[in-house]
Amino acid sequence: MSLYIKESVGIDELTVSGTQEQPFKTPAFALFAASQQEGVPEPKLFVFKAEDAEFQEISASALKKARKGCDGLKKKAIKQKEQELKKQQQDADNAAKQMAALNIKIEEDKSLPVAKKLKIKQTYEQVGQRVKVSGWIHRLRSNKKVVFLVLRDGTAFLQCVLSGDLALAKSTLDLTIESTVTLYGTVIEVPEGKTAPGNVELAVDFYEIVSLAPSGDDSFTNKIAEDSDPSLLLDQRHLALRGETLSGVMKVRAALLRAIRRVYEEEGLLEVTPPCMVQTQVEGGSTLFKLDYYGEEAYLTQSSQLYLETCLPALGDVFCVQESFRAEKSHTRRHLSEYTHIEAELGFLTFEDLLEHIETLIVKSVQYVMEDPVAGAIVKELHPNFVAPKGPFMRLEYKDAIAWLQEHNIKNEEGEDFKFGDDIAEAAERKMTDTIGVPIFLTRFPVEIKSFYMKRCADDPRVTESVDVLMPTVGEITGGSMRIEDTEELMAGFKREGIDPKPYYWFIDQRKYGSCPHGGYGLGTERILAWLCNRFTVRDCSLYPRFSGRCKP
Repeated sequence: MSLYIKESVGIDELTVSGTQEQPFKTPAFALFAASQQEGVPEPKLFVFKAEDAEFQEISASALKKARKGCDGLKKKAIKQKEQELKKQQQDADNAAKQMAALNIKIEEDKSLPVAKKLKIKQTYEQVGQRVKVSGWIHRLRSNKKVVFLVLRDGTAFLQCVLSGDLALAKSTLDLTIESTVTLYGTVIEVPEGKTAPGNVELAVDFYEIVSLAPSGDDSFTNKIAEDSDPSLLLDQRHLALRGETLSGVMKVRAALLRAIRRVYEEEGLLEVTPPCMVQTQVEGGSTLFKLDYYGEEAYLTQSSQLYLETCLPALGDVFCVQESFRAEKSHTRRHLSEYTHIEAELGFLTFEDLLEHIETLIVKSVQYVMEDPVAGAIVKELHPNFVAPKGPFMRLEYKDAIAWLQEHNIKNEEGEDFKFGDDIAEAAERKMTDTIGVPIFLTRFPVEIKSFYMKRCADDPRVTESVDVLMPTVGEITGGSMRIEDTEELMAGFKREGIDPKPYYWFIDQRKYGSCPHGGYGLGTERILAWLCNRFTVRDCSLYPRFSGRCKP
C-alpha cells in the first residue's frame, strides 16, 4: 500500500484517500490514517519534492520522525475518545439529575413556625428564629448536594444554605446571579472558624423565585466584567451600581449628607432650597449651561450662593444641598458637569470665624461618618490608612504658597516660576498639598483671580478674604470667602468683571436694605467622598456621573 503526501495542497483528514490526486498534508497523519484500518500493514510513503516536481519515497530519517508523530496522534485520539465517553456519561448523569430534579417539588412545610418578614440587616439579631427575606442573588456556588448563595437587599448581605432536595430541585439548578428570590429559613450562627456577614447564615427550608435573571451570553457577569473598559462600565452604570464598592461609596455618601445636616443643625443653620434655573452668573460666564426659558435666556445654576445671601435677613444663617452645573470641558479626575453642592452663608462674623466654622463642619462631619456602623466600616475597608482630620488646620496664605512653589522648583502651566497673581492650577496645588500632607486653609487670594463678590482684605487691598480647603490626595474640596457688604465696592466688582449689574438688582438690594458682614462657602460632595473612600476619580462618587461627553444612562 502506498500513500502520497503533498504539503502545499494536502489535507490531513481521515476521509482523504492518500492518492496522488488526493494526498495527505503530513507523513505523520498518513501513517495515523493507515493505522485506523485493521489488518493494514504500514504503507510506503511518497513525498512530493517541489524541486524535482515529482513524488519520491520518504527518507529513513523523515520516516522515523513520521512514526513518532503518528504515535502522538494515536495518544491524542485515545484521549479525545475518553473525553467524549466521559462527556457522554456526564450528559447522561445530568439528564438523570434533571429528570430527578423535575420530580422534586418545593413546598413550604406548614408545620414550621410562621416566618417573620425582615430586611437582611435585621436578621443578624434573629439567631434561632425563622425569617422571610427577599433580595437579589449576589453570589452563587454549588458543592455536591449543597448550594451556597449570598443574598443582597441593599441593607446588608446574608449567606444562605440550601441542602437536601432543596439543593437538587430543577428550579434551584436554574438559579443565576442577580435573580430575585424570597427565602424562608432559620437564622443560625456560622460554625467556629468560619466567617459570614453578621456572623450568621440562613438555613433555607423554602424559597420562591420572584424574577429569574438570564444566563449564558446575557448573564450579569458577562455584562459587568472586572476588567471592562471604564467607558463600558459607565454605559452599564445601572448594573455596576450593584457591585460592593460602588454601592458602598453611595452608602458613605448618604452618611456624609446626614452628618453634614447634623452639624448644621448643631450650629443653628436652616436648610433652604434655592432655584436651579437662574439668569445670573456666579463663577464666570464661560462655564454656564444656557437654556431657553419660555423665550428668555436662562442658565443652570453654578452656585446657590447669591440666593443664600438673600435669606440671611429673613432666616439667619442658612445652607442648601443642591445640584450645581459647570460647563467646563474638563476631563480631570476631580471635575463633573453636575455635582452636589453643599453651600452655606452666615451673617455677622469675621473671616477667622468663617474659617473656624468650616473647620468644625469638616472635622465633625467626618467624625460622624466614621462613627456610623455601616459607613465607617466601608471607609475603613476602602481606605485602610485614612486618618480623620483634626483642628486646627494649617493656615497658608497665597503669597506664602507662591514662595513654597518657587522654593520647591514647581512650575506654572507655562513652565515658568510662579509669581504673585498666578492661578495655582490643579497639578501644582496637588503636589504642594500632598507634599505637606495635612489639611490646609489656603487664604488671601489676589482680587484678579477671584469672583467679583469677594471682600478685599483691610490690611492689603490686593488680596481677598478668601479660602480654599485643600486635602491630601484629592486637592481642593471647599472654597469660600467673606462677601462684599458695600454697594459701591460691589458695583466696582461688576465693572471689573464686565458684568451687567441690572439682572442682579435683588442681590444689590442686600447691601442697600440693611447690609451686614457675612461670608460663605461651598463644598463638593463628590470630592469629599473621593478623599474619604480613596477613589481615584470623583466619577466613582456620583450615582450617574455627568461630564463632558457623558450624559447617559
